[in-house]
Amino acid sequence: MTLALLDSASLYFRSFYALPESMTAPDGTPVNAVRGFTDTIARILTDRRPTRLVACLDADWRPKFRTDLLPSYKAQRVAEDVTDGSEEVPDTLTPQVPIILDLLEAFGLATAEAAGYEADDVIGALAHREKTDPVEVISGDRDLFQIVREEPTTARVIYVGKGWAKAEVLGPPEIAERYGVPVEQAGPLYADMAALRGDPSDGLPGVAGIGDKTAAKLITQFGSLAALIEAAQTQDSRLPLKMRLKLQDAADYLAVAPTVVRVAVDAPVEQSRPDTVPSAPADPDRVAELAERWNLGNSVARLLKALPQGS
Repeated sequence: MTLALLDSASLYFRSFYALPESMTAPDGTPVNAVRGFTDTIARILTDRRPTRLVACLDADWRPKFRTDLLPSYKAQRVAEDVTDGSEEVPDTLTPQVPIILDLLEAFGLATAEAAGYEADDVIGALAHREKTDPVEVISGDRDLFQIVREEPTTARVIYVGKGWAKAEVLGPPEIAERYGVPVEQAGPLYADMAALRGDPSDGLPGVAGIGDKTAAKLITQFGSLAALIEAAQTQDSRLPLKMRLKLQDAADYLAVAPTVVRVAVDAPVEQSRPDTVPSAPADPDRVAELAERWNLGNSVARLLKALPQGS
């Protein structure tokens, strides 16, 4: 019994860039992301055998509560010449997202989102709530390493940053070994480490001169980011003067970074339907219609075959 939580945007973006845009529907609409995402779900069902699955969505890819604290958050991804703060997304990907959602609905696979929050927050909230089954998060985003845990149920990240063929199953032991943080609090301490080192791709400046290794060493030595910040403020002798000055210079950033980086486990998640993986599509006729209209034949066939008892 396993709950699979899909970082949907991460997965369909990767499908879009992995497959050629020459994959098109009869009307010429590219469907490479649709086919790749559909095949990914089929692989998840076949290889991981989850009994429950939720495709988690971004209701707001750049939430106001984060940009109010840190205006640079994902600012470099905002599309040019727009006034609504829309994300810069390839023109040929945007029309494919509604097709993906239609297909998920027709198959009877659950989706979830939370108004004003990102998919990461939805995943974090659903994982936090889960007290019965092991959780597996499927994503190509390192930010979600923070959710790994052993109790009350295990939570692992199936990291597909290098593609499904090279997927890695990462839990507290693997995160601890990779980043040098204590295994007992590997998830929360990864979030502390990530806030400290920053991430240019997300507009997180971090503390100048601190990378993965130094961040992990400091977090491990002091036990948490909060304790490290306090040590810098109180001029703790365990911190060299140069490091204290770096942390003090970044005080404004460090005051808000934890809230920006950590997933919001209290996000008000709304789910489209129960998350049990169906043994047959909810609307077989609609599935067939979508497969024909968008030229999804082989991908849809593979997903049908991957359902727990076939179609």
